[in-house]
Amino acid sequence: MSTTNNFPKLHNATWPGIVGKGPDSEPVIPFDDLLAYTAAAEVNGIKFDGVDIGLLDPHVDINGGRDEANRLADKVAAHNLKIGSLVAPIWAGSAMGSKESRTVFVDMVRKACQFAQRLNELGIRPYGVIRIDSSCTPADWAADPAGNTKIIAETFREACDVAADYGERLAAEGEICWGGMHSWKTMIDTLEAVDRPNIGFQADMSHTFLYLLGYNRPEDRILPENFQWDDREALTEGLRELTHALRPWTIDFHVAQNDGTVFGSGSHDKTGRHCLPNDPNGKLDIAKDAGHWLRDEQGRLTKAFNHICWDGCMFPNAVLNQQQTWNDILAALISVREAHGWQA
Repeated sequence: MSTTNNFPKLHNATWPGIVGKGPDSEPVIPFDDLLAYTAAAEVNGIKFDGVDIGLLDPHVDINGGRDEANRLADKVAAHNLKIGSLVAPIWAGSAMGSKESRTVFVDMVRKACQFAQRLNELGIRPYGVIRIDSSCTPADWAADPAGNTKIIAETFREACDVAADYGERLAAEGEICWGGMHSWKTMIDTLEAVDRPNIGFQADMSHTFLYLLGYNRPEDRILPENFQWDDREALTEGLRELTHALRPWTIDFHVAQNDGTVFGSGSHDKTGRHCLPNDPNGKLDIAKDAGHWLRDEQGRLTKAFNHICWDGCMFPNAVLNQQQTWNDILAALISVREAHGWQA
């Protein structure tokens, strides 16, 4: 495989070693192991450029300050990798909770921005955003859609103002398990209500795929109820409608596969099921369908972000602990870059 493009940079994610793991599931995969798998992955001489990191215990101590950020940078640099987007551990609070809970939410964003600032100073983080969500359920949100969207937006605005002090942007990830973000329409309503220039959308190809089906909000489904998976034309039209609405907000992008179903493990609620890139049940043509997000309606590259990341949460440890898994994932990312990347 030859390569002509060096952008967007190709990143792996570390949070799949934590999300869906823990006491009520499989053991957490150590941060060092994930870095080693990432660094060892190679496809015809091409390697990962970096990692996106969840600032989550036990991988990272969000209260560790500069010393912890320095330790994190040293670990990643030792593998000749860069750091991109960071996940703020906002689940310690909630954007729709009590005053105290919302204060904790914003404080977690502040601490994530402080980590980002130090990593930027060290030169190991040349791009990326801070990832957030509402940390509340669609059912709780549905008790008062207008009022709860207003509360979430108020919390997000406060978090945006904090992030702006550090020169950071916040990206809300579109997962169907988060209230006010559980359909493409509620996601846009929330983003519009925030009304801050430094917030955008983090599109994950697997999670956003469930927006097409209206899983947690049937009235917002795009594909018809009698849709057949072999109708590729209808699926393509659905993706075009979805991405037309959300692409202008998109500032961070996760490459992923989905089989049209949902899945949850550990304490994580059901969301779009992540599949391996070569899963025979996968409904997405990864390289082709990524283009709906990476190109505008005229087919021009948006170049809205300098890196893309593979997200594969809630895979069994037996899968994540195989080096071939990461080689296959890297190959999928390379295919996206070859189809929709650029030279810089």
